[in-house]
Amino acid sequence: MARPITVGLDGSPECLDAVDWAAREARWRHTPLRLVYAWTLPPQTARTAQAPEVRKEWAQQVLDDAEADLATRYPDVAVSTKLVSETAVPALVGHGADSEMLVLGSRGRGAVAGFLLGSIGLQVLGRTARPVVLVRRRSGQRSGTSGGDVVVGIQDPPESAAPIEFAFGTAAARGAGVRAVRAWKLPGVSEYGPASLRALDEAGGIELAERKRLGEAVLLWREKYPEVPVAEQVGMGNAAEVLLTSAAGAGLVVVGRHTHRPATSPRLGHVAHALLHHAACPVAVVPHD
Repeated sequence: MARPITVGLDGSPECLDAVDWAAREARWRHTPLRLVYAWTLPPQTARTAQAPEVRKEWAQQVLDDAEADLATRYPDVAVSTKLVSETAVPALVGHGADSEMLVLGSRGRGAVAGFLLGSIGLQVLGRTARPVVLVRRRSGQRSGTSGGDVVVGIQDPPESAAPIEFAFGTAAARGAGVRAVRAWKLPGVSEYGPASLRALDEAGGIELAERKRLGEAVLLWREKYPEVPVAEQVGMGNAAEVLLTSAAGAGLVVVGRHTHRPATSPRLGHVAHALLHHAACPVAVVPHD
């Protein structure tokens, strides 16, 4: 049985955009869609909120309304709902564990806007072992089209296998293309040893060497998904800036997240942070070893 796409609801307009995006994705992938509303609040918040029975009733109404709307607009998508008596983070991580992906709404771009900057989104992204997609709200209307290429940031293989496979699988389901992007920068003076200079010279220079590495990283996926058009791009500069520039006009941008980071390190790398703050399109964060 196909794994569902799970969407986290919180009653906001942004979550309805996420539901709409996820429904289209479920239709393309021929997978069921699951709507989850975790209505229990943390103790420090619950003390000043509405009574539990009122919150629970309102949460159920949000689920019922979303399900009814989907039945009208996406009758070919199998939809289920789940009202969960848990706080949001464990509920979303738990229900996301058996999902194809977990989809969340995001309130917009900028340093002070966005679902991610709430502790819920950040904690879910840092804990789940499944891909998480952040979908932005677009000026009061349902979140845009899903047209455009799927852009994926390429690291050194084999680390990047999971994000690349997610990007190609998504593009194949949509009938879209993949734009594989790799950033490079000039090495420091200490890195210019005789051996490295000789290797770069034989490769035709740094840029050509990076193009070769990019081609090698996507070769397997080109063969696995021959129907997916692929464009390979390398750019000199900061990885986050290169990927953000390449993501202009994209339908989705995909970036990886190391699951085994040192305890003192942030749960997300700087590239993922930059994309989640500033990319105009939905962003998929795919965990990998």
